[in-house]
Amino acid sequence: MPKQTVPNVTLNNGVQIPQLGFGVFQVPPEETQRIVEDALEAGYRHIDTAAAYGNEAAVGAAIAASGIPRADIFLTTKLRNGEQGTAREAFGHSRRELGVDYVDLYLIHWPVPSRNLFAEAWKAMEELHAGGEIRAIGVSNFLANHLDTLLQSADVVPAVNQFELHPTFQQPELAAKSRSLGIAVEAYSPLGQGADLDAAAVTSVADGHGVPPAQVVLAWHLAQSTIVIPKSANSGRMRDNLAAVDVVLTPEEIGGITALEAGARIGSDPAVAAHSQM
Repeated sequence: MPKQTVPNVTLNNGVQIPQLGFGVFQVPPEETQRIVEDALEAGYRHIDTAAAYGNEAAVGAAIAASGIPRADIFLTTKLRNGEQGTAREAFGHSRRELGVDYVDLYLIHWPVPSRNLFAEAWKAMEELHAGGEIRAIGVSNFLANHLDTLLQSADVVPAVNQFELHPTFQQPELAAKSRSLGIAVEAYSPLGQGADLDAAAVTSVADGHGVPPAQVVLAWHLAQSTIVIPKSANSGRMRDNLAAVDVVLTPEEIGGITALEAGARIGSDPAVAAHSQM
């Protein structure tokens, strides 16, 4: 085990999620088992996948091969956009692909407002949660108006809202809205897919601390109680990213990175994204 101890965030239903996890977006299925095994060996205990990634089976194989008790691994997967009308069946397929009895966190991957099915999907997820097949349910890429619509009929407040968040695209209003509702914020593309690592506000802090720029950006996220799921196929960088939990930034350093906000969205806009392919 590594010397780093990853802190937990307590979700609104009492479930604890490791604040720094490992994402497998765009990791080819044929490489996923090896990469996830490397991540688990490095010390990660929070793995984030999705039905749309096509690599759930490989994630499950890595977990099984690791020998780590299932209860010690926090596992997230997501509902495919085209299956919001059949969420119960979609979840069952994901669970079988993963080879597990339960999933720790299940997310609606995108709101897909043009289809207007996410509230229906949520009801099915609430039933699965009540039955113990999912420990916590949440959403991904939900904007403020999507949250408002969902909460009009929801009995369970989402535990997590996972969305694009990095120094040059922080979505502060959405983060504040989510947190005000008791919804934990989880950042994907937390490093801006690498684009944010060359900013002077990041590199100067990295030089001062004697650490890689990625550690600085991840430490910036962690300091704000944000859950982060960086990915890397390189075991050395996996360990470097995990070591971000030991980097303590000053308020001035945090402020300098926060000032990088530039509205630089990398991914699709949830307000209009259909993502039928997912």
